[in-house]
Amino acid sequence: MGSAIDSETGTGTGGIGETFVVRVVRAEEWAAAKELRLAALRDPVAHLAFLETYEVAAERPDAFWQERTAGAAEGSDRARQIIAEAPDGEWAGTLTVLVEEAGTTDWAGFPVEHRQGHVVGVFVRPEYRGRGLTERIFDAALAWSWETGLERVRLIVHEDNERAQGLYRKVGFAPSGVVVPLEGREDERELEFVFERGA
Repeated sequence: MGSAIDSETGTGTGGIGETFVVRVVRAEEWAAAKELRLAALRDPVAHLAFLETYEVAAERPDAFWQERTAGAAEGSDRARQIIAEAPDGEWAGTLTVLVEEAGTTDWAGFPVEHRQGHVVGVFVRPEYRGRGLTERIFDAALAWSWETGLERVRLIVHEDNERAQGLYRKVGFAPSGVVVPLEGREDERELEFVFERGA
């Protein structure tokens, strides 16, 4: 499920996005990954952006965060977590690409027809929004996806999360027409956005 972000507007020469390092997480950085995830779950739009709650995540043991980070770190071919690291070492933003194999079934029970990436956990800290960081994180995620041989990349976004939808369109994603119902929330829906390879 989607993101907690604002529309990103600044990408010009000299923008803050150019002073940050965009890279893949390392397995030993699980504590920083945990801290950033918990920050994301405290965001005012977290209820629209994430299926998990802060309360549930905060109770998870260190072993969970260690395994989760290692599974998306350098060397993994099943997932890749990209971060934007500030000059002082603070993690300013992140997203993760999960690999979905054709012929399987996704988390919502839909058949997976393509070998594809599924973007989850998009988050940029409020103080860094609007400066082009999200575009750089997506660029790195898409580059890895194509290098890995994925046919397309998708993400799911809440129908009411208009800020995130605007950002996804800006970085090249488009609605596919697939609508995902939310279990236990019959009056709400999520929309699939897709970035096709070569687009």
